[in-house]
Amino acid sequence: MRIDKYLKVSRLIKRRTVANEACDAGRILINGKVAKASTEVKKGDIIEIGFGEKAVKAEVTDILDSTKKEAAKEMYRLL
Repeated sequence: MRIDKYLKVSRLIKRRTVANEACDAGRILINGKVAKASTEVKKGDIIEIGFGEKAVKAEVTDILDSTKKEAAKEMYRLL
């Protein structure tokens, strides 16, 4: 699954366009490397998202095409 779609489905970022812009700005890292919006994400990957001075680090635990709000939290584990 593409990283921009994963971020939206997992609700780490609310909108796919915002996820796209974050990737273009170089604020999304997968396993320590800058990710483009089209970068594929798989189980076990470590995603780092830069929000200004704050950063969120999460491990991918599951990949689902769509999910309900309650189940979205099970798609990743915060580190």
